[in-house]
Order: sequence, then structure tokens, then C-alpha cells
Amino acid sequence: MIIVIIGPTGVGKTKLSLSLAHKYNAEIINADAMQVYKEMNIGTAKVEDTEGIVHHLLSIRSVDNPYSVYEYQKDGRKVLDKLINENKIVIIVGGTGLYIKALLYDYRFNDEDSSEVYDNLSNEEILNEIRKAEDTDIHINNRKRLVRALNRIKNNNGTSNNGNELLYKNVYFIGLTTDRDILYKRINDRVDEMVSDGLLNEVKDLYDKNINTIPINTAIGYKELYKYFNNEISIEDAINLIKRNSRRYAKRQYTWINNKMDVKWFDVNFNDFNSTIKEVEEYLQK
Repeated sequence: MIIVIIGPTGVGKTKLSLSLAHKYNAEIINADAMQVYKEMNIGTAKVEDTEGIVHHLLSIRSVDNPYSVYEYQKDGRKVLDKLINENKIVIIVGGTGLYIKALLYDYRFNDEDSSEVYDNLSNEEILNEIRKAEDTDIHINNRKRLVRALNRIKNNNGTSNNGNELLYKNVYFIGLTTDRDILYKRINDRVDEMVSDGLLNEVKDLYDKNINTIPINTAIGYKELYKYFNNEISIEDAINLIKRNSRRYAKRQYTWINNKMDVKWFDVNFNDFNSTIKEVEEYLQK
């Protein structure tokens, strides 16, 4: 059995994954694009205490060496196939829908560039076209990768892959959700908590090392604080931007997940999270 726990930032995916892992003696595969980086912890809400549960593809790469979706697919399938062969129950958890799509579905990469270079489109326009078909971590200034991605999509008839076939059996997609106002308040509060926990020091350490890679320029919480350290904006504006961008990202996550996957959604009871865990367990046992 493969259990996929997905949903917007701040809804309790990590807490649920740990509980289910204990119940089923399962191992966890990370599906958060930024939690693969060793140095990005506070700003990515990375699990601090794994409670003895084996986690795969978590903190495996330095932030100065960007990790691609292609690499994730290759590494993730290797881990997944090994665990399945060992008759292990696997839990995949994270908010990066594209990683989950690439891991579990017939998601193919086309390395051949077509002759189209899109001279009539700006980088932003190309990025917007890509996002109509898939979520992406490509930086807006990386035109070569943007063009290649859009060509791949065009070559596949406007879709992000050559088919939507699920490659594995017994896959259960568990989505966690809540009222939008509650979610947005949780996101805002969590940003304040990250700041209290030392987010500025974490990002300043990367900034002082002159690390300016794609993950830094993409990750919410890092790109905004880099602007602060560059004296482009105030700390108050940076924190407000982190909150705003996190809320917007959560909205995009909902849209992407609903368009790409067949998810069973659960309304989270934050006052009694154990009741939500029980609901999910009952669903899985049916």
C-alpha cells in the first residue's frame, strides 16, 4: 500500500504522516521540493523529530547544488520500488504536487529541444504558460530551462507528460484541508513562529556564504529575506511578503492538486487532530 498525504502548507501533513507511519510500520518518502536541501530547515517547516521513522529524500542535497524533478523521479522510484519489494507500506508526504506526479505517474521527460524559441514571449509569459500545465520550480530568469519546459509541454499536446497513467497499485491519496480563513491564519502564525525560531539567522547564514542558487530564488521565506539583506525592503515588508506568498502558494496547491489527482479530502480538526487521524485510518481500513 502507498499512502500519499498531500495538501496546502500548514494543514498538518507531517503530523499525520508520523502517526500513520507508526501505525503501519511504514517508511516515509519526502515530496517537498525544498526539504531535500540540508540547509533549509526552519523556512521549509522540515520535521525536527522523525520519531524513529525512516525518512527518504530528506536533507539529501546541499542548497548550492540544485536538485531537479528528473533526479527526484529517478531517486524516488528507486526507493519506492525497493520498499515495495520488501512488502513495506510507504507514505509519501509533501506539498509539491509535481514531485508526486513525477514519482507515481507516467511522467516522461523529453530532452530534445524543438526549434521553437518563443522570441515573442517574455520569461514571465513563458512561465505562465508552463504553469497552466504543471507546477514548476524553474526560476523566471532561467530562460533556457523555461523554453525547454514549454517545448516539452507543447510536444506532449499541452500536457506536462505523455499520459496520466498511475504506475503503482494500491495508492491512496489523502488530502488535508480546512476553511480558507483558518488556513490563512495558520500560515500567518506559522511565519511568525519561524521568525521566532531563527529563520533570519538561517537565511543570513546562506546569504553570507553568497549562495544564490535556484532553490534560494524560488523558496518562500528565503527569496524575500534575501531582498531584506540586500537592503531592498524592510524586515516588516519581507515578513509580510512571506505571509502573502505563502497564502498564494497554498491557493495554487489546491488548484493544482484538484486538477491532477483523485484525492480523498479530509477536513482537519485542529482542536482534536486525533479525530482527523482516526477518520483517515478508518478510510484506509475500508
